[in-house]
Amino acid sequence: MGTPLSRRHFLIAGVAVPTAVAAAGTARAQTVTVDQHTTFTEAASAYGVPASVLAAVSYSQTRWQDHDGTPSASLGYGPMHLIDGAAAQEARDRADKPGTQTVDTLGEAVAASGLPADQVRTDPATNIRAGAALLAALQRAAGRPTGTSTDPASWYASIATGSGLPTSQGQLEFADHALGSIRDGAALSLADGSRLTLPARTVASPDAQRAPLARRASQAAAQRNVTGPVDAPAGLDVEWIPAPYEQYGPGTGDYGNHDLADRPRSPKITHIVIHDTEGYWDGVLKLVQDPTYVSWQYSLRSSDGHIAQHLEPKDVGWHAGNWYINGHSIGLEHEGFAAQGAPWYSEPMYRTSATLVRYLADKYAIPVDRGHIIGHDQVPGTTTPTIPGMHWDPGPFWDWEHYFDLLKAPLAKHTRSRAVRAGDVVRILPGFVGNKQPVTSCEAGDPASCGSKDTNFVTLRVSPAADAALVNDIGLHQKGQPASTEVSDISARATAGTEFVVAEVQGDWTAIWYLGLKAWFLNPASRPTAYAVTTGVQVARPKAGKATIPVYGRCYPEASAYADPADVQAVSPLIYTIPAGQAYYVMDAAPPTDYYKAKTFSLDTPNDHIDIVGQDKYVQISLGHRIAFVRAADVDLA
Repeated sequence: MGTPLSRRHFLIAGVAVPTAVAAAGTARAQTVTVDQHTTFTEAASAYGVPASVLAAVSYSQTRWQDHDGTPSASLGYGPMHLIDGAAAQEARDRADKPGTQTVDTLGEAVAASGLPADQVRTDPATNIRAGAALLAALQRAAGRPTGTSTDPASWYASIATGSGLPTSQGQLEFADHALGSIRDGAALSLADGSRLTLPARTVASPDAQRAPLARRASQAAAQRNVTGPVDAPAGLDVEWIPAPYEQYGPGTGDYGNHDLADRPRSPKITHIVIHDTEGYWDGVLKLVQDPTYVSWQYSLRSSDGHIAQHLEPKDVGWHAGNWYINGHSIGLEHEGFAAQGAPWYSEPMYRTSATLVRYLADKYAIPVDRGHIIGHDQVPGTTTPTIPGMHWDPGPFWDWEHYFDLLKAPLAKHTRSRAVRAGDVVRILPGFVGNKQPVTSCEAGDPASCGSKDTNFVTLRVSPAADAALVNDIGLHQKGQPASTEVSDISARATAGTEFVVAEVQGDWTAIWYLGLKAWFLNPASRPTAYAVTTGVQVARPKAGKATIPVYGRCYPEASAYADPADVQAVSPLIYTIPAGQAYYVMDAAPPTDYYKAKTFSLDTPNDHIDIVGQDKYVQISLGHRIAFVRAADVDLA
């Protein structure tokens, strides 16, 4: 049991993890049972709600996080994500923007509790009390029993309604997740090693309350545009909004906004790319329906995780900025802005995204690891001049560790926390909540605008010292600029889940081979930020006798593979090289070597819409922040 604490200590409601201590990796780990903490038990007792229900609803909304009182993109506040529906409606009216009336859970919670609205928005403990009052009011209004000892299953409908989600399907998924968190237990690990837990406990069946909501969700789905070739797991909230395959500009031969193909037969689907939209939902849907724009397979809405599918996975979307990766990937665009992160990257969106990706990975035999489920910021440039223009979304504020937990492929699996040694392969696992790394300029012209956000990476330096210069990416900074902490500068970041080979260890500092350099990061034994990988390890080294080897951004065939010499694509090395003595983790020992030729609109054009396959072999490696490829003939694998 804990005691309420001053606001400056809150990383999440009611648990003290002073930021400076957590960041230094020296805090003593603690375990907090959330539904036994006074912040939850006192609120539960005051309004007659089981503490486990209150804790589970908060976990399903925000994973017990407060985000320093700042609202989500849907104007949800605090660890209970109480939505200021009145303010949201006013904003829509000012913008003359149509939309469904937002549920005003904040207003309803204030009315039910009598607590001041400003305090409900900004104080985590008050927010939790107001959330408890709202749940109790909904329960009483439905004529169902209240009390701290009532079975959580009897609260199912109140949990669904109190979620603030606008659709029956969203409410259904939310209530299922909240009740599942009680039945199966839930946990959140902080960057200092502390842990918040909700122990598993027996829960009765909610079927009597669930069935009417499930029927409404099914009826709503039947009314949506699902007549297209939706490729998604049953029960997921998906509609078909097709991207156009059209010619435009008479006489020019121009067409858009994707290419037809016959995947996974040819080309093979090997990757899923996680994007953010850098735009709002309605505008993004207009763009993907524009034949002169680009395309991707799926879009996900921030407020509730709703999914729109635009392309069949068999066809090639124009989303990654690398034609080879386009040909072998499925693109998911998540509503949000990389420089903002958490306000947009909502729990409902994380959950539906992970459900979809699990399904796609299983259907198309895509490995569920950080070499194949990648961010747009991991996609390499195709040639050296393209590198500076490559995208950096979903950015430093996307929680990869949480995402892979939802994918049921936890990144900590097959690792151990023993002291690492030179030659080990390590996986970067700094934790997310409480991992405060230097990030600046989230708003143009304002270096301090990022505040103190949780991040998904460790910072890399040229020597083992906190004040040493940042490791630079010579491909990103081709004009000789130094690396920076700006939000878009990925030069010196080793991101959660990626693997590297240890070059050296000095005290609390570990060096890895990175972009042909030795890059140092803080990795104290008291709170490791990287763990030794124990199984499935393979590394690539320059073949004996080679002083350096080239690196590539795609796996294109040799010239002799092309039937028409006019089709030959250059095999162009990037600016990076790997010197003898260095080693890099192998993400895929046999990626496809091919070039998907699609130059014309018509499928009847001879020698077009064909996959040209080569005999040369490549290896996908973890080179730096981005993936890369090396020729198998240039490396020794071990």
